[in-house]
Amino acid sequence: MHLLERIFEARQRKKSGFVLALGGGGGRGLAHLGVLDILEQQHLKPDAIVGSSIGAMFGAMYAITPDAGTVIRRAEEILASKLFASLDLSMLETNGAQDQSWLGRMSSAAKQALLYTRAATERSVADIDILTDIVFSFCGGESFEDAKIPVYVTAVSFPSGECHIFSASSGVKLPCAVAASMAIPGVFEPLNIDGVQYVDGGVASDLPAKEAQMVANAEQLVLAVNVGARPGEDVEPSNVYGMRDWSAQIQALYLRKYNKAFADVLIEPLVGFTQWQDFSNPEQEIEKGRQATLEKIPELIEKLNV
Repeated sequence: MHLLERIFEARQRKKSGFVLALGGGGGRGLAHLGVLDILEQQHLKPDAIVGSSIGAMFGAMYAITPDAGTVIRRAEEILASKLFASLDLSMLETNGAQDQSWLGRMSSAAKQALLYTRAATERSVADIDILTDIVFSFCGGESFEDAKIPVYVTAVSFPSGECHIFSASSGVKLPCAVAASMAIPGVFEPLNIDGVQYVDGGVASDLPAKEAQMVANAEQLVLAVNVGARPGEDVEPSNVYGMRDWSAQIQALYLRKYNKAFADVLIEPLVGFTQWQDFSNPEQEIEKGRQATLEKIPELIEKLNV
């Protein structure tokens, strides 16, 4: 029997627990923290967490310290830190409100020229070492075994392109696996782990609901959180780089559509038009996660034996 057929058949029965699948989306992933907050308020703790990219990081934080308030405060502290500012993702802004003063236009043109030069001559534009330091700041130096909730992290091997799931049996430090899962191709260099290079897990599984189904047992359903982007209807790319970005967004949109079928309950916070590199309004994004989760609580409880 096909995996989807088994899933649909199993959905007819109530479950006793759930595996939480947290998708990738950069700054949009702050909504995951709101999801965790509401689930906790409803006394609904996941039996396991599967995360891709930013979902891996926030999932790992919660798995190590299963207290949403503590995780949210820690995340906000790091986002406001000099270490996070040193990552300088602002150079990757592609649309949205812009400074129209002559100085603002000159500054934007200079940043774009630098970005285009690096894109043409190098494989990445941001420092992978800073990303690794930031992930260690978020997650600490804990191993998978230190997590109070089992956690699984997706990453894609480079250049073979195979999707890999790190877990407690992998013998890898949890923050290293998370950093690999966040190494967006073209933004960061692939991360080397035990002689194998890895990039962003979202490349193959932006919404890891299928992987969560592989982890779940017969008594667990999959609760998935989609924080993927939606291309704006009124924003047209103005150059080759913009067209490549648009193309990647469309491909990811349809990949997530496929992966949604593996979720028993799907939460979709209204974050689709937030740029992935925008971490400037954490509370706003977190609140979007709270609101979307509140709407899905009745469905989740109805499908659980609680």
